[in-house]
Amino acid sequence: MKSKNLIQIKQFCLYHEIENTFITELHNYGLIHIIIEENDEFLEPEQLPTVEKMIRMHYDLKINLEGIDAIAHLLNKIETLQQNLNTAHNKLRLYEEKHIE
Repeated sequence: MKSKNLIQIKQFCLYHEIENTFITELHNYGLIHIIIEENDEFLEPEQLPTVEKMIRMHYDLKINLEGIDAIAHLLNKIETLQQNLNTAHNKLRLYEEKHIE
């Protein structure tokens, strides 16, 4: 039973004019998750912005898969650090508000 929200990799690759093997390699590097249903491969819609960004890096900027892996790792690290900074900022704001009252 195929979920209607999943994107078929074959169709996705045809639309973006890329090889299916590129998506497989992204999966092998652990950068994306492929869902297999009824002997067909699918992507979750939430992954599309990430996959499309990786397509642009590889095909437009000529960045190899190792480079994409490193960039993805650094972007995830930056996002984590930003979340930690926001949490610390919010705690500081609460602390400052308590001392003002």
